[in-house]
Amino acid sequence: MARSRIEKRLKDVGRRLTSLRTDLAVAEQAVIQVEGEADDARLRALVSETPLAEREHQEVRRQAEVQRRNRDELRDEIAKLEQRQDDLLDQYNQS
Repeated sequence: MARSRIEKRLKDVGRRLTSLRTDLAVAEQAVIQVEGEADDARLRALVSETPLAEREHQEVRRQAEVQRRNRDELRDEIAKLEQRQDDLLDQYNQS
């Protein structure tokens, strides 16, 4: 592959990584926030022992799980792009 083509792909991967890392930072903060809310809801459910409080706790717990999955997907995508970047750098150095 031509060096100029590799350079273009490296730039594209770099831009995507920057964007994903920003998204990951936001996702990590969201996980922290919603996990705190889930802990609070769990305590309220334990103290009040009402079905409504338990439903609220379960809903917030589900939201926390969705946020964790989103964060984990971003981490996986970043890892794949970092590997792609490494592969492109190897190709660049070999050309």
